[in-house]
Amino acid sequence: MEIKNLRYFLAVARAENMTHAAAQLHVTQPTLSKALKGLETELGKKLFTRKSFSIKLTEEGKLLCDRAETLVLMADKIESEFSALNDITGGTLYLGLAESYQIRILAREINKFKQRYPNIAYHITSGDTGQVAEKMDRRLLDFGVICEQPDSSKFAFLPFPDTDIWGAVMRKDHPLAEKKSVTAEDLIGHPLFCSEQSWKNEIPSWAKEHFSALRLEGSFQLAYNGSMFAAEGLGILLTFENLINCSAESDLTFVPLSPECNTKFYLIWDKHQTFTPIARKFMEQVSASFR
Repeated sequence: MEIKNLRYFLAVARAENMTHAAAQLHVTQPTLSKALKGLETELGKKLFTRKSFSIKLTEEGKLLCDRAETLVLMADKIESEFSALNDITGGTLYLGLAESYQIRILAREINKFKQRYPNIAYHITSGDTGQVAEKMDRRLLDFGVICEQPDSSKFAFLPFPDTDIWGAVMRKDHPLAEKKSVTAEDLIGHPLFCSEQSWKNEIPSWAKEHFSALRLEGSFQLAYNGSMFAAEGLGILLTFENLINCSAESDLTFVPLSPECNTKFYLIWDKHQTFTPIARKFMEQVSASFR
């Protein structure tokens, strides 16, 4: 199975149109069609259902899409790493980031690093701790940022200097918006939004005996998306402070949880990873800065 054909497949899956995908890839439509038919023959499965003006993935196609994204990203990373082995002034850093206002600290470090090595590039993916840790396990990332104590048998890590404070984001006209803090009892009866990971971990630990009475209306991987639902009055978003615009101009406000609930974030990297020269230099800079 050729990586080139997987790139073709992903382009068609994203565009949902053979003509558009061919234009993006700068290949002819017959070339693209032949490559996809060859991929279907190789796998023995139909990957697309073709309609007049669009193409949709079959269930087998959706499975391949998930696997192909991982394989293509790994191929890109390998190519980048080997092209950078003899280049101590350039290369690409691969980072996976959970949501935190402290990401600005990492961005500041990258800015300082680019001033020393202006030829570097960086590839950022976002997700919750589980998604970042999974990509780290598959060696798709050089560094990750997660919000749970790292497995010290697998990862070296540095704690971020601050902690993130949990609170409730809601409309300013919400009945709880005037409170200085909200308890788990206050939230009973209100529809809640939260990341699936935090609903399983941080929120039960905070709410204790009241957790079973809380109602999760919906889960979001990105706090910003959840805030759009809160802004429409559909419920209360449980998230970290400083992730959502709750300024005077916003319709939303942030109310801290009571008792106070804090989360520590960590920068992690694989203890057994062979770094490219530029990734090692970045790790050394961040280690010195954080300590």
